[in-house]
Amino acid sequence: MRVLVTGGNRYIGLDLVRELAAAGHEVTVVNSHEAPLPEGVRRLHADRRVPGELARALAPHRDDFDAVFDHTAYQVEDMLPLIELFGGRIQHYVFTSSQAVYKRSFVLPIREDFRRHAPHDDDSRKAYGVGKVRCEDHLLDLARREGFPATCLRVGHTLGPRSPQPTRDPWFFARLEQGRPILVPGDGFAVLQLVHINDVARLMTALLGNDTVKGKAYNVAGPEFASVVGVVNLIARAMDTRAEIVHVPQEVARRHPPVLHWGEALVGSACLSIDAALRDIDWQPRFGIEDGYRDAYRWYREAGRDAYRYDYAAEDAVLAELGRTA
Repeated sequence: MRVLVTGGNRYIGLDLVRELAAAGHEVTVVNSHEAPLPEGVRRLHADRRVPGELARALAPHRDDFDAVFDHTAYQVEDMLPLIELFGGRIQHYVFTSSQAVYKRSFVLPIREDFRRHAPHDDDSRKAYGVGKVRCEDHLLDLARREGFPATCLRVGHTLGPRSPQPTRDPWFFARLEQGRPILVPGDGFAVLQLVHINDVARLMTALLGNDTVKGKAYNVAGPEFASVVGVVNLIARAMDTRAEIVHVPQEVARRHPPVLHWGEALVGSACLSIDAALRDIDWQPRFGIEDGYRDAYRWYREAGRDAYRYDYAAEDAVLAELGRTA
């Protein structure tokens, strides 16, 4: 197939481009960043944040694609140029959504029919998830009314090489290499589920040619669950080291900048059912939590360490409040 990927030059998007190219698809990316791409992948330049620029860049290519993977839409307005250009022309539109669409659930794992945030919720703390809800609603409504071939993927917490956010995997690698303690809010019993970016990319690639998944939303997550403390210890084991964990009372943690990037550490567990994906898609996740972090750490050690810088002042302030030192 002839495939367009928005973004496609880092993290999940780059793994997707590699998987698509390896599967024999003709791949084009559209983004605003110069970055090395696999051989044979075409690049179009457009900054989606600039009004009209994406439409101008893609208008001459409206008949060039069979499928679109949209990684970089956060509001309905972001998607409209692609929908208007390619509606009636493409066979599949795959939207990268997030587990952030779901309300907190006291029943786990969360299935696709569980409650999501209201699309009109104006709580700024939920803005990311609410934006994704609005995108999903627009696409799935188009699918019902007009047969628009959309699939929404609610991706869980990710891990893997080339993290664009220093608060993810590299955050732990840097601290554990230096022998610093890992600060965990509360008792650390909240349960996490993580998915490797390559597992996400392989699932996305497997959607092509699958009519069953059109007009539907799917959870995308890894095969394993672990508590916050368990994940920290698995990261340390993947690095062949040991973790010193300092439990931070919730009232102290809330007064300071986040000491872990996982929201569940403060608000509770969030685990996704992937039964629907396993039923409808020719896909199985390959990476468990420890294997995934071992792969991510290999990249960090060989090529990524210098890309991240950390200031430990906020953590030292928490430790001082607890009568501890790093």
